[in-house]
Amino acid sequence: MIFDLHSHTTCSDGTLSPTELVNLAAEAGVDVLAITDHDSISAWQQLELCKAQPLRVIPALEFSSQWRKTGVHILGLNVDIHSEALQAGVQFQQHARRLRAERIAEKLQQAGFHDALAGATAVAGNNNLGRPHFAQHLVNIGAVNNFKQAFKKYLGAGKPGDIKQCWADIPQIVAWIRDAGGTAVLAHPVKYDLTRTKLVALVDDFIAAGGQGMEVVSGKQMPNTTRDLAIICQQKQLLASCGSDFHQPGQPWAELGRFPALPKQCQPVWQHW
Repeated sequence: MIFDLHSHTTCSDGTLSPTELVNLAAEAGVDVLAITDHDSISAWQQLELCKAQPLRVIPALEFSSQWRKTGVHILGLNVDIHSEALQAGVQFQQHARRLRAERIAEKLQQAGFHDALAGATAVAGNNNLGRPHFAQHLVNIGAVNNFKQAFKKYLGAGKPGDIKQCWADIPQIVAWIRDAGGTAVLAHPVKYDLTRTKLVALVDDFIAAGGQGMEVVSGKQMPNTTRDLAIICQQKQLLASCGSDFHQPGQPWAELGRFPALPKQCQPVWQHW
């Protein structure tokens, strides 16, 4: 069976609706899909209205947080979306996301770009604003040529639009997830550009906060990366997860269901459910 436990829809920064994503995942041969929109459970709420799905969909989301001035993401897999704790967490994060968007817009205004908040909101089409929406706005007005340039100049790590300190901390996020009966998983650990020593320190702090798992496979990645993450996962006795981190078609490094299998020594997170 193919488990893809990391994907996004138009309810955050993906380009497909929840129904479109589920149908595409089924066409790709995925058996179990987790929709992990950023700080949002709207996709699952939409899918609840239509019970018949071509595959099993796991209720989930991806919370934003911070560790030592580095933005990190925590997946909440197999959660009860009706949990009061989870809904309170989503509400907190949505408010933080709005404040963050306003601060990003202020920074972009200082850089000479006016009405960035309105532009990003128009791109998003919803209230779940994130840096990708600001990046697309900058592309749309001709300020940059592409997403990569937008992040390199204005929105990436250390740039004016990189605002992190709005989010709940890791222990609070893990508590929301576990109170909702879910599994807290550290998302795509190698994407934080940490040294191995700092990565292990992050994992240790995540475990101390009650974290239960780690993404060993995130999209297409080098075999040595998978092996090293599997070693950390096994040494720290964490559950292992995998996913494409799909956002839109046409990204070969993040295609639904198209990523390496979990190493055999890993204990898959779904065996915990």
